Amino acid sequence: MNTSQAHHTGVIVNEHSVSFWLWAPFAKAVSIVGDFNSWQETATPLEHKHDGYWYVDVAGAEPGQQYKYCLTTQDNTVIKKNDPRALQLTATGDNAIIVDPDFDWQADNFTLGPVNQQVIYELHIGTFNRPDPSTSGTFDTAIEKLDYLATLGVTAIELMPCSENWMDRWWGYTPDYPYAVESAYGGRHAMMRFVREAHKRGIGIILDVVYNHLSPDPGLDIWQFDGWQENNRGGIYFYNDWRAVTPWGDTRLDYGRPEVRDYIVENARMWLRDCHVDGLRVDSTHYIRNAQGRDNDASTDIHDGWAVLQAITAAAAKERPHSLLIAEDTASNSSVTTHAPEGLGFAAQWETPLPFVLRELLSTTDDASRSFTDLCTSMEKTYNGNPFSKVIYSESHDADANGRARLNEEISPGDSGNLYARRRSGLAAALVLTAPGIPMLFQGQEFMEKGCFSNWRALDWEQPAHHSGIVQLYKDLVALRRNTRQQTAGLQGKTIHFFARDEDAKVLAYARSDKGGARDTTFIVCNMSNQSLTDYKLNFPNDGIWHVRLNSDWQGYGHDFNGTEADSVTVHDSNATIAIGPYSFLIFSQE
Repeated sequence: MNTSQAHHTGVIVNEHSVSFWLWAPFAKAVSIVGDFNSWQETATPLEHKHDGYWYVDVAGAEPGQQYKYCLTTQDNTVIKKNDPRALQLTATGDNAIIVDPDFDWQADNFTLGPVNQQVIYELHIGTFNRPDPSTSGTFDTAIEKLDYLATLGVTAIELMPCSENWMDRWWGYTPDYPYAVESAYGGRHAMMRFVREAHKRGIGIILDVVYNHLSPDPGLDIWQFDGWQENNRGGIYFYNDWRAVTPWGDTRLDYGRPEVRDYIVENARMWLRDCHVDGLRVDSTHYIRNAQGRDNDASTDIHDGWAVLQAITAAAAKERPHSLLIAEDTASNSSVTTHAPEGLGFAAQWETPLPFVLRELLSTTDDASRSFTDLCTSMEKTYNGNPFSKVIYSESHDADANGRARLNEEISPGDSGNLYARRRSGLAAALVLTAPGIPMLFQGQEFMEKGCFSNWRALDWEQPAHHSGIVQLYKDLVALRRNTRQQTAGLQGKTIHFFARDEDAKVLAYARSDKGGARDTTFIVCNMSNQSLTDYKLNFPNDGIWHVRLNSDWQGYGHDFNGTEADSVTVHDSNATIAIGPYSFLIFSQE
């Protein structure tokens, strides 16, 4: 028997029967139809139990069978609805499916490591690996590329939303059924296989979830679910006043209604508990806690939204203590990563301005106009004094779409794999992977994927071979960031100190450290101009021999790179002279 259901809703598979619980407080009667009763509408009525809950135990029902609810409204209209907690839908979305709760996890006991050791890779299942252009990518086709990601060195995959959506090919941010895994991706057990196989390779899974609104689809099943509504709004699951309105439709869930709050919080628990995901990225939290997504506007605050976010982080900490909870909160409110009850209790939040700072800095062809002010401010920024409370990135599904393009495409439109695109996008990757914070890559950026992100555009898997040098550059950067070579522990530390902000020569140099000393303090020098510098004088953190751990101008990263020799340097009185190639960076540490 599946005992994971903590509340009287959803489906419970028993040894010889299946129990169905439904919340429909304004229904006059409820019955269930399905394969188990030949779809006879009156054959299997549910019993009204208490507080709007309905129940029936159906002998002989079993996993794999389809079902649907028939609800009689207050005006005696019979409406057919799918289960709001359905774990899987048919490919057409017409019916819910009873899912077998049993799955062979093969002794999976993976635990995500500390935040300062993480390198995240965001991907979209539908486009990540799509061998057949006529269909969507699936969890099983994504499994085929897990060895590639393990070799790249990433520690966690952030999955864009995977809940059932009314469009098979979409980003996933307008879910119809939050509990059901998208059937076009292979469904629930396919997702579990993906998680299990990622864990075998030492890669955790962070799932993007959407609680700020549901789909604006006119056929949304939980819209006016049992016939009740006010102001022509959404009924029992939604706000029925001004709080319903979001930029994506009038479908904001009613965080103040206990049953809806449980619907949301139990969903978060389910992913962590039953699907073994290692963290959640909660979409647009600023639109959960405020109707307009604002800070400092008490007139539009949604206090119940604040409470539901606290309940999610508390439930996650209990369900999977080492899980990583990330908020997308563009208001950049430090309370997001403050412990409850004062704050929301998230571990980190997306640093949404950074990719646009990097685009402003690196997409221009005018070296003289480059300024480091905004970049340095962003790199030094912390929430509550903790730099690892922010997820930093140069590319993402948002930054690379919505009228914008991938960074390399913006650097060299129409020729996004050329010398300048490779050099300057490499600089962005270096800044992200050597700055304080939790670094994140976006699918394909490491092999110079072209154009913009689209739910239709599949990744071109011929690109990694074509740009093998840039892929190797990313591998080396990730290895140094993770300190797998035991040479750059400082990249996992909290401190950053700028040694040069030379706006004339366009040189930025900074040190990162954890405990300090040899093989810890790491010194990064970036040349953001198209000029080679051969005798550039620079202050170093301390005297002694500093070894070059990475020189991005090495011709192994690009046959058309300059191949500037960057040898170890001996520092006296904190000063040394270095050589560095155009649009290049050097990473140093001591023995």
